[in-house]
Amino acid sequence: MLKDLLSPAECGMLRSLIDGAHNIVICCHVNPDGDAIGASLGWAEYLKTLGKEPAIVVPDQFPDFLQWMPGTDTIVRYDRRKDEADALFAGSDLVFCLDFNQPSRTDAMADALVGAAAPKVMFDHHLAPDMPGCSLMVSRTEMCSTSEIVFRVVWQLGGFDRLGAAFAAPVYCGMMTDTGGFTYNSTRPGIYFIISQLLTKQIDKDKIYRNVYNNYSENRLRLVGYVLYRKLVVDRARHAAFFTLTRRDLLDFHFIKGDAEGLVNIPLQIKGLKLSISLREDRDRDNLVWVSLRSVDDFPCNKVAEMFFNGGGHLNASGGRLNCSIDEAVEITKRALAHFEPTLK
Repeated sequence: MLKDLLSPAECGMLRSLIDGAHNIVICCHVNPDGDAIGASLGWAEYLKTLGKEPAIVVPDQFPDFLQWMPGTDTIVRYDRRKDEADALFAGSDLVFCLDFNQPSRTDAMADALVGAAAPKVMFDHHLAPDMPGCSLMVSRTEMCSTSEIVFRVVWQLGGFDRLGAAFAAPVYCGMMTDTGGFTYNSTRPGIYFIISQLLTKQIDKDKIYRNVYNNYSENRLRLVGYVLYRKLVVDRARHAAFFTLTRRDLLDFHFIKGDAEGLVNIPLQIKGLKLSISLREDRDRDNLVWVSLRSVDDFPCNKVAEMFFNGGGHLNASGGRLNCSIDEAVEITKRALAHFEPTLK
């Protein structure tokens, strides 16, 4: 069984906030991933069992391989429907902030979020939460994903029995994607108790895996080959690797959102490698480079992200961004590897 995540006082506050709300908004971070979308859809399903009609608002596009999940067609994209999204925030009487620890993680949507007068509830598993005006902050860095937090809150509130596959599938997907298919940050027994319960809702976990990991385009597969053959730089002395994806590369391989998903994990298949870094030039904005970092065992890639890439995250999975050219980003990466050389060796 699971230990309660919320204190009795927090549980009472959450129930009260939900009971009194009529215009609920659920939102997540920019570049939504499987956990952000899965947690949002799962939490929305729970709220529907209470007679609520929540709106899900996301800052921008999410990957094609997540669009099989029930409810994705109702999601409002801020970058496409700004006026509608602004009105939803302005008219809200309760906002749930899922899978991000500060408003800046919502990018262009931040002003609308911060400007909303409604009370805010945060469910998140990232370090250093900083959410001004938050009425209830459920920040649990030990959780594998925000989807796990959603499950545990629903379980504690006694709502699980009323839910079906429309809840279980996105929650499972969120947990699966944020642990790399349960290959990292996933050794706690409670995770597998949760999975066993989700499977009672007749979801097909094998099909969910295929929907996410075996659903890429031909262009994506060719991009992987190109990165591994032409772009990968392996620093054997420091047990690290990095690669770049320039705007030209993205155009050549007809890049769409999600095509870079998981690429940064592949170099870690090299024997002895401890750290992998991906540097991807933004398709539209100059001097913006998106950084993804992955590590194994106890090497803290989140510390690398914090010190060199204006980011952060988890011990073995982190991200950041640089406001510079891709060539400058490479030089920063080399400095980062040199700085952490004693830990990497």
